[in-house]
Amino acid sequence: MTLDEYFKEEPKGAIIEMATYLGVSSTWLSLLIHGHKVPSPKLAMKIERATSGLVSRKVLRPDIFLD
Repeated sequence: MTLDEYFKEEPKGAIIEMATYLGVSSTWLSLLIHGHKVPSPKLAMKIERATSGLVSRKVLRPDIFLD
């Protein structure tokens, strides 16, 4: 699942809540969601934890986290 798919299923305010948890701005998270930016490896792992594995680090950073 991508971040975009994940947030389509979440209630309003989920982006702000996740951004706060991750320690990034909601604008930065929005850029990640829409594929305009790529998360650092550390942030990709935090996103994976925050989504209970629904958005995996392998999807976020296939260049680093291989199967």
